[in-house]
Amino acid sequence: MRPRTLDEFVGQEHFLGEGKLLRRLLQADRLQSVIFYGPPGSGKTALAHVIAHHTQCMFRQVNAVAVGIKEVRELLEEARAELADSGRRTILFVDELHRFNRTQQDVLLPDVEEGRIILIGATTQNPFFAINSPLLSRSQIFTFEPLTKGQIKTLLLRALADTERGLGSRNVQADDDALEFLAEICDGDARRALSALEVGVLSMEGAPSPPTPLPVGEGRIRFTLDVAKDSIQRKVMDFDPTGDAHYDVASAFIKSMRGSDPDAAIYWLARMLEAGEDPRFIARRIVICASEDVGNADPQALVVAAAALQATEFVGLPECQLALAQAVAYIATAPKSNASTLAIGKARADVKNGRTLPVPVHLRDAHYQGAKEFGHGEEYQYSHDFEDGWVDQAYLPEDRRYYEPVDRGYEAVIKKRMEELRAKREAKRGKRKE
Repeated sequence: MRPRTLDEFVGQEHFLGEGKLLRRLLQADRLQSVIFYGPPGSGKTALAHVIAHHTQCMFRQVNAVAVGIKEVRELLEEARAELADSGRRTILFVDELHRFNRTQQDVLLPDVEEGRIILIGATTQNPFFAINSPLLSRSQIFTFEPLTKGQIKTLLLRALADTERGLGSRNVQADDDALEFLAEICDGDARRALSALEVGVLSMEGAPSPPTPLPVGEGRIRFTLDVAKDSIQRKVMDFDPTGDAHYDVASAFIKSMRGSDPDAAIYWLARMLEAGEDPRFIARRIVICASEDVGNADPQALVVAAAALQATEFVGLPECQLALAQAVAYIATAPKSNASTLAIGKARADVKNGRTLPVPVHLRDAHYQGAKEFGHGEEYQYSHDFEDGWVDQAYLPEDRRYYEPVDRGYEAVIKKRMEELRAKREAKRGKRKE
């Protein structure tokens, strides 16, 4: 059921619709080397075959998993010979281009740069991480999006009606809710939806007729919701611990907690758990968020997060999902402050870039023999010996401010306390000057 023409191709209107860049290039037969980047089943290989039918160039296809440098060199040599003999360039379609190592990718560079071949590389991995920079700079990147439910349903109906390449000759009656289910569960993967439809229809051939007779002309094979569910056992999650989906979902998870949206945060938590993410990775992100984004606006958040981490280590899946969800909900709904995060950032920048401040003599360690000879610890005032457990003395050789609490949650109490202490310090220092 692969499309044979641009008009049959479904999806990717952002670069293949009327007047869009790739369609204009194809219509003008001015295609240059391109990288097709997107999830499985979004049409990368299908579009490459459409281009093969549309262009006047020779078309060669290889899978990066199945060929090595020797085979690639032979293909390039054939492309040069074809160009010399007939003047026709060769389109080399490399599926799973990210599977080529750096050396294999470099072999393509001279012929791509000189225009002897037109490279079409298909990859599910971020090309900026998986493809050599020189090859990227000589290629146009087109990003494929997952197909929508409507687009998937269009493809399913087309397969049911097509008597030549599809299931039209089998006289199938497909219930609308069954097609809706496949369009939803396949997550934009057309290949998976069509495979499930095929499995369901072929498995029904020869099966007993449904107990309720079908109206005349309605079809002899009934593709129902139950059949659809049996044909696609489990939703496949896009998960690669080193890939984009891993980092994108983790980023959305953290930003949802920071943004105080517990529903979104719980959804991204569920996405990671269903995809097989290590729950300890999730727990560590929660602990970080508790300090980085909640901080002293609610000090209890770190306690809850640390408890969730301990519970995850102690009980594991599936039960630890309860502790993780509890911590996520708490942190997402807690008041937020990054004052502590900013404070340590500014202080470390001063330590790395500024003059190293000496420890004041009265704060230096005075426990070892001979410390008194250096004057260490002299004039140090023990805070608990004074009213309110506070005494005005210098803890840095010069005045610096790093921690600036906000007026939210418990940090508002901390801010008021700090302002009171600063006022007392200034009042005492003013009296000394008098």
